[in-house]
Amino acid sequence: MGKPPKKRSLADKVRKTKTSTQIKNNPFEVKINRKKFDVLGQKSKHDVGLPGVSRSKAINKRKNTLLKEFRLKNKANKFVDRRFGEYDTKMAPEDKILKRFTMERQRSQTKKDLYNLNEEEELTHYGQSLAEMEKMTDMVDSDSDSEEKGLLSAELTAAHFGGGGLLRMKTGEDGDYEEKPRSRQEIIEELILKSKQEKRERQTQKEESQELTEKLDQEWRSVQSLLAHKTPKSERKDEPDKPKMDDYDVMVRELGFEMKARPSEKLKTPEEVAREERERLQKLEADRLRRMLGEESTSKKPSHMSADDLNDGFILDTDDRKTLSYQDGQWNVDGGEEEEGEKNEEDEDDGGEEENEEGDGGDDDDDADDDEDAEDEDDHSDLDSEQGSGAEDEEGDEDKEEEAAPAKAALSEEERRAVQQAAKEELPYTFKAPESFSDLKELLLGHSVEQQRLIVERIQKCNHPSLAVGNKAKLEKLFGFLLEYVGKLATQSPPELSTINTLIPQVYSLCQLFPASACKVMQTLLSDGGHSMEEAVEVKGRAAFPGLDMLIYLKIAALLFPTSDFRHPVTTPAFLYISQALTKCPVSSLESVSAGLVLCCLAVEFVSLSKRFIPELINFLLGLLHLAVPADTCKDYCVVSPFRQQGKASKLLLLCDTESSSSWSRKPIPLTSVHRVTASTDLQRDHHRLSVLDACLDLVKRCATLYRDLPSYDQIFQPIRTLLTNHLPVQSYPPALQELQREILEAIPETPSQHSPLVFDKKKPIALKMLQPKIVEVLDYGKKRGNTKEEKERERLKHKYKKEFKGALRELRKDTRFLAQAKLSDIMSRDAERKRKVKELYGSLATQEGEWKALKRKKRK
Repeated sequence: MGKPPKKRSLADKVRKTKTSTQIKNNPFEVKINRKKFDVLGQKSKHDVGLPGVSRSKAINKRKNTLLKEFRLKNKANKFVDRRFGEYDTKMAPEDKILKRFTMERQRSQTKKDLYNLNEEEELTHYGQSLAEMEKMTDMVDSDSDSEEKGLLSAELTAAHFGGGGLLRMKTGEDGDYEEKPRSRQEIIEELILKSKQEKRERQTQKEESQELTEKLDQEWRSVQSLLAHKTPKSERKDEPDKPKMDDYDVMVRELGFEMKARPSEKLKTPEEVAREERERLQKLEADRLRRMLGEESTSKKPSHMSADDLNDGFILDTDDRKTLSYQDGQWNVDGGEEEEGEKNEEDEDDGGEEENEEGDGGDDDDDADDDEDAEDEDDHSDLDSEQGSGAEDEEGDEDKEEEAAPAKAALSEEERRAVQQAAKEELPYTFKAPESFSDLKELLLGHSVEQQRLIVERIQKCNHPSLAVGNKAKLEKLFGFLLEYVGKLATQSPPELSTINTLIPQVYSLCQLFPASACKVMQTLLSDGGHSMEEAVEVKGRAAFPGLDMLIYLKIAALLFPTSDFRHPVTTPAFLYISQALTKCPVSSLESVSAGLVLCCLAVEFVSLSKRFIPELINFLLGLLHLAVPADTCKDYCVVSPFRQQGKASKLLLLCDTESSSSWSRKPIPLTSVHRVTASTDLQRDHHRLSVLDACLDLVKRCATLYRDLPSYDQIFQPIRTLLTNHLPVQSYPPALQELQREILEAIPETPSQHSPLVFDKKKPIALKMLQPKIVEVLDYGKKRGNTKEEKERERLKHKYKKEFKGALRELRKDTRFLAQAKLSDIMSRDAERKRKVKELYGSLATQEGEWKALKRKKRK
């Protein structure tokens, strides 16, 4: 019975393959990928893996590529031949040599010629050639001013260049020369004497010419007055016309006399301005309290003046300074008015002469004088403005009176009482910030409109946020109290609208200081108004129009915050409140009509920049126009809430008498009509109705211009056109209303543009569900890919990209790990070498020490 055949494993098969000789005898290098089950007809490519072989191959590859690059990093061990044409195969060797030689000569020539001067150019100094100056031909004395400068005399030439210093003297009339040799010392002494004599003559001539000039100047003054007389224009007709100045000369003269810019003072920070303002108010308040107590005004003590003081703080009303002048070569210090008059006449004469000679010179001088006078006036005005810059307009009179009043030694009892009474009646300059609305009310009530504004302004200045820590919270409360006070003024009968208008700038300034807190206060007011309206609708089914205080709050919101934002924490709730009021508040009286008109005006103001469409606005304007239609049934247009097609309130704007339109004149509707319409007779009521219709038509015109670019513009305004054309009795209205109606009809097209009706998109009909199996192509990894070919290709490329990306990341990590190992091995090798050398040093030292000790012991023995 023989042995059964030995079953060969997969490792034996791998060992016999020719993939690598390193693993023939090592089955542990083989990684077998086993499958859970076999699939018929499926070929497997990766049944067996060789991780060790793959790792060693990758390491060897990195050693040959990545490691070599790392070793050669930042090293330049390659010689590059940078000679011209070295790598150009198209050039002949002779051409390369010739070009290199030329370039080398050019390079050396540029270096040599860097500091060389061109010989062809002639260099000069003050117009004289340097080549001529180097000849040293000018031997004349430097003090000489003669016209023959630079010329040499015959004696000097003969002395220096005539053969060793011998000079032949010329004697006799026949031109013979006497040959008498002289020494060089004699010749030089003679030359020195001649030069001194010429210099003395030149000095004498110069003094004579100066004396003649002075004499001529003195004689000229006597003739000057005769020459300064101007001939009249009638006698100067024969003279040739003076040439006119061109534009360039005129511009040059204008620029010469133009005002120069002056440096302004340093701009102060808001904190410095607030601090100075508070100090000023405190000073004024202390002065007022002193006057209330009857104390005498103390005269200002003269301040200490240092030696360097320039008196810059004073304005001289009269200039007492004396003008320094000269007359006959002497100082004219005590000259009187006569001398000054003579000087002025001389100046005028000079000016006339210059005018005669230069044409327009006198005019220019006059302009210059005018400019100087204007500058002096500006200087004084600046000083005056600086002195009065700290005071307000309303306080300026009081300050001026205090400054202008002379200091008296003592005041009578009656005058003192009058001063005390005036001080008591004055408004205090400093106020504490109110802690509640009642405190603010006590401060403001009983004062005029301007005084109330002053009180609020001084509260703000005395409690500026930069002056103390708690002032910010106080002023934030003040903003809420001011709004509450404005609402209280609006609810009075009659409402104090002038006071509200005066306090609005103070509200605006507080809002600019604290926009966040102002936003919260306005949000609270709007939310309270909206909630109260909703509660009234829930309880009664209807709500009244907002009062005048709420309308003023909406106007203040439009002034303080931007209305063109797409979404804003204040203006967006205001939009919603206006829309809610125009929708849920029924129109039952003329007062409600006025309130609705005010809301429509606010809505148009809100959307004037953003052009946002408000359907409630158009609906309300259509309802207001419907109130003036006499017919009961109108089927051409439809009126929706808060208006009714029929009813008692549907004829509010219908005129009682058509003849009243002849006496109507256009005037604005008062805001007090929101509370109560003051019209008592039918004529006055008709006039009020016409004013309401005028405002309504004007709003319709503005809306038609505002919403012109909307795609549904024709359909939106078509009901208004129908009402104005067919139902509104415009013929009985004044011409101004008829003109408005005509402009509106011109803006709105007669027939709206025809649009195709809205239909659903056409869709492919859904097929019935069948029982046939749905076959879907499945790609690799058993994942479902797209249905179309493009989607499949896109999914395939995406999968391939992800796969390659992961592979690249994996390789990069392996490269980084390999480089880290290489760096670590270099460090370890360097450390091992260092340790070896240290051991060698220690060993040699130990050997030397042992030899020295042995020698020592030997010597002892």
